[in-house]
Amino acid sequence: MMNFSENRVIVIAEAGVNHNGSLEIAKKMVDAAVKAGADIIKFQTFVGEKVISRYAPKAKYQLETTAEGESQLDMVKKLEFSPSEHKELFNYCIQKNIQYLSSPFDLESIELLAEMNVKAIKIPSGEITNLPYLRKIGALQKTIILSTGMSTLGEIETAIDILTRAGTKRENIVLLHCTTEYPAPYEEVNLQAILTLQKAFGLKTGLSDHTEGIEIAIAAAAMGASIIEKHFTLDKNMEGPDHKASLSPEELYQMIRAIRHVEKAMGNGIKKPSPSETANIPIVRKSIVAARPIARGEVFSPENITTKRPGTGISPMHWDYVIGKKAPRDFKEDELIEL
Repeated sequence: MMNFSENRVIVIAEAGVNHNGSLEIAKKMVDAAVKAGADIIKFQTFVGEKVISRYAPKAKYQLETTAEGESQLDMVKKLEFSPSEHKELFNYCIQKNIQYLSSPFDLESIELLAEMNVKAIKIPSGEITNLPYLRKIGALQKTIILSTGMSTLGEIETAIDILTRAGTKRENIVLLHCTTEYPAPYEEVNLQAILTLQKAFGLKTGLSDHTEGIEIAIAAAAMGASIIEKHFTLDKNMEGPDHKASLSPEELYQMIRAIRHVEKAMGNGIKKPSPSETANIPIVRKSIVAARPIARGEVFSPENITTKRPGTGISPMHWDYVIGKKAPRDFKEDELIEL
């Protein structure tokens, strides 16, 4: 099962199919994800003919980023890994101390991941209404990360019900809010839906972020996302459907670095002086001091006292108490007042 804590965001570096069907590139992506500080690297497991019919059209973003005249099935076949290649990748991730994760897109691929004994399975948004698929994954009784792009609360509730009836514990399901477009328009991201999912289902919730840049993922971390998933590539100019909407390795590093800063900054919500600022209290706060030389017995008044740093004397909050009292001794200008 995945290890969640209240103040640590799990970052999934989404390799997807950005390896372009090359195991060598996929391994380099594992290395890049490790270097960037990701917790998990995610791939996609599929048998093209089991997922896409020969008549299936490409999505608009795929038409813009892939060869003209090429079918969706032809495009996907070039990006497919064999079972032995997935197993080699899985073992490479173990060697590099990063968790392997994959989204299966057909029943045969679910069986392969079960055989590989993966810790968790990612259900992509497009499968949330696939009853036999959901039942098969639910029966594995693993941690499930369920992307909810394109779906309603009712569809999500139904999917969760199918998974739990099949054998998965409800608490082992994590929901990812997602806007299924590449890149996703900022005005359609609806980050507040993360909070809606948390409230509606009481489950760990995160974001599968398809926007350009890193700021939306960082904002999600500040909103309490348990998981952030983000596409990355070794080269945005490579041929393929997802490269242009993906982060470079350096951008992935910067995003993870920022998320780690955010999670440290979230704190426990108790408003009190922090350990580091406690030492600054006497330096930056003020005390009541003599505004000019004051003789013993002189009455303290707004004309002969004022407030200045440091804050090691009588607090200005006692101003009204000090006014009208007599000076117990002579005071030089700027000297801390004593009673």
